[in-house]
Amino acid sequence: MTCPPNSVRYNSTLCACRPGYFANATAGGCVLFGANTTISANSGVDDYTTSFPLSFFSFDSIRRFTQSQAVFLEATAVLLLSWMVFCLFLRFKKVGDGRNVWFQIRWWISRLDVCFSTRHWLDDQRVVRKRKTELGGALSIACWILFTGLFSALLYQVITRRTIEVHNVKAANAPELVTFNNDMEFNITTISSMSCSNLLSPNSIVTGTPGFLDYRAASLSNFANFSCQNTSEGPTITFKCNNCQLTQDIFYISWQFVDLPNSPAVAVGFRFEFSASNHNRKKYVTSLGGTVRNTSIADDSPVTFRGTDPNILKFNLIPNLYHNLDDLRLIQPLFHEFLPGSYIRDATQLQASLESSNGLINTTLYINFLSAYIVEINKQNILGPVSFLADLGGLYCISIGIFYYLMVQFEYRVKKLRNEDLVLRRVRSRMKAQAHWDKLRKYVMYTWGCPKMDDSFNWTKNDTEFGGCMMHTRRTGSHSAGGSLRKKPIRKDLISLSQKLSVPSLENTTAPFVQMQGVKNHAACPVTNLQSRGQLHPSTCSDHISSPVHPSSFTDNILIPPPPSLELKSSSDMTMADVQKSLMRLYNYNVLLREKLVSMQSSIHQVAKDSLSSLHQD
Repeated sequence: MTCPPNSVRYNSTLCACRPGYFANATAGGCVLFGANTTISANSGVDDYTTSFPLSFFSFDSIRRFTQSQAVFLEATAVLLLSWMVFCLFLRFKKVGDGRNVWFQIRWWISRLDVCFSTRHWLDDQRVVRKRKTELGGALSIACWILFTGLFSALLYQVITRRTIEVHNVKAANAPELVTFNNDMEFNITTISSMSCSNLLSPNSIVTGTPGFLDYRAASLSNFANFSCQNTSEGPTITFKCNNCQLTQDIFYISWQFVDLPNSPAVAVGFRFEFSASNHNRKKYVTSLGGTVRNTSIADDSPVTFRGTDPNILKFNLIPNLYHNLDDLRLIQPLFHEFLPGSYIRDATQLQASLESSNGLINTTLYINFLSAYIVEINKQNILGPVSFLADLGGLYCISIGIFYYLMVQFEYRVKKLRNEDLVLRRVRSRMKAQAHWDKLRKYVMYTWGCPKMDDSFNWTKNDTEFGGCMMHTRRTGSHSAGGSLRKKPIRKDLISLSQKLSVPSLENTTAPFVQMQGVKNHAACPVTNLQSRGQLHPSTCSDHISSPVHPSSFTDNILIPPPPSLELKSSSDMTMADVQKSLMRLYNYNVLLREKLVSMQSSIHQVAKDSLSSLHQD
C-alpha cells in the first residue's frame, strides 16, 4: 500500500499524516494546517443597531465609504481650488458689450455675493450701501464651499463618535448575580481526520478549585446538554445551557478522543465558538470565535496534538449590566488563553506513538465566571445640541473670517477692485437700455408706421414733414381729364416696417386743387386690436377713416383756423385712447394746414400764368 505525500507509515500497512498535517477529503491527501489564529468578539449591543435613524441612513456604509475625516477635507480642498482657478480664469476674459457668454458668467458670479455685499471698501463718512461685486461673489461661494466641507466632516464625527461608552466596575452580591440568566452555547471543533466515533463522551462537570473546599463534581446533564456532530474539519462538541444560573466561579469539562482501527487519535488544532444571549431579550447576543494551534510554542512550528496531558481552553465570563438598554443583563465571554497539552513535532516520534496503540487526545474546557464584580455600562453623548450648534457657529465664523480677510487685502492693495461693480453695472445698464429702445422703436414702427425709426431705412425727399409717420400715399390710376390725381386709401394689411411710400410732386399738378380722399388714420387704431388679430384689415379702422377734404371749402375763408385745444389729465387717468385722440386731432389740423397751403400755392401759380399770358397778348 502506497501512502499519500506528507504522511508516515506505521504498523507496516497504515498511513498517518506528518506532524502539523491532517487528512483532507477534498484535497485527497494530507494538508498543512496554517489557519489564522485571530480571535474575534462581538458584543451585539452596539448603539446604532437599535437607534431610530437606521431605517433611513446606513451608518455602516458611510463608515466604509469614508474611512476618516480626511476624505471630506481633501474633497473640499480640491473643489475650493478648482473654483478659485475658474474665477481667476474669468478675470482675463473681456466683458465686451455685455452680450458674450463671459460677461453673463461674470455677472451671475457677482450676483452670488451674498456674504460680503455690505462689507466692501467704503470711504470714511459714507453710508453703508449694498454692493455686489465679482470678487465678493467668488469669495462668497468659496466661503460656502469651505463651510460645507467642514460641516460634512463635523457630521461624520457626530455619526462615528457621537457617544462614548462608560464602564463602571462595582462589587457584586449574590442577589444581583442570580438575575444574570443567559442562554449559552459552546462549540469546540477538534481539527483532525477523526469522527465522533473516537470520542469518549463526558458525563460530569467539576466546579470549584481542586484541593479546596468548594471543589465539587456533578452530572453534566444538570448544567448543559451535550452533543457531537461530524464536520469536514473534524468532530464538533456542543454544550447548550438554557437559562443558566452560574452559581460557581470555576467550571471544568473534560473529554477524550481515543484510537480506533484505521483512525488514530491525532489533531492539529481547535476551533471554538461561544455565544450568550439574554433569556428574555434574545435579540441581544454576545459572541466569540477563533482558532488555536501551537500558539504557546515559541518557534511556532507545525505540531500534532497527541498524549495524556490535557489541552486546556480557558474562557472568562464577565457579567455586564447595560443601563442604557433598560438594565439589560448580559454575560460577555472573553478568551483567556490556550494551554497546549501533549504534542509531537517529529515524524519518528509520531510513528512510534501510533504503533503503541494507546494514544489519546485529552481536551479540557475551563470556564472562569468573574462573579466578584459587575461591569456597569452606560452611553454618554459627547456632543449635545448646544455643543453642536457652538461647533457649527465656529465653523461658519472661520469660513467667513478667512475670505473676508482675503477680500479686505485685495481691495486695500488693488484700488481698482474697490469700485469694480460699476463696470459690470454700466455695461448691464447700457445693454438693457438698448434692449428697451429697440422694443420702443419697433412698437412705434408697428403702430404708427414710422419708417424713420428704422435704422436701415433711407430717407427720400418725398417724405412728408410729419416725421414720416403714415403720411405716405401710393400713386395709383391715371390722370383724369381735369388733371387731378385719384388716390387710393392705404390699407393696413399692406403696411410693413420698412415699406417706402411716396407723395406726388406738386410741380406736376395742373389742377388748382389737390383732392385728398380716403386718408386713413392708422394712429387711431387700437394696438390691442392689431395684436389680437395677428394681421391688419381695412375694416378694422373703418370708424377712423376721415372724410375727403375739399380745398374749395377753405377758399372762401383764408384765415388759418386755430389749433385744437389741449386736454391734460393726470398720469393715472391718461390712457392710450386719450393719446390716440390727441394725435388724431393734431393730424387733422396738419391736414387742414397743408390743404390751405396747397390751395394758396395753386392760386399763386394761376395768377402767375394769367399775368404771363396777358403780357404775351400785349
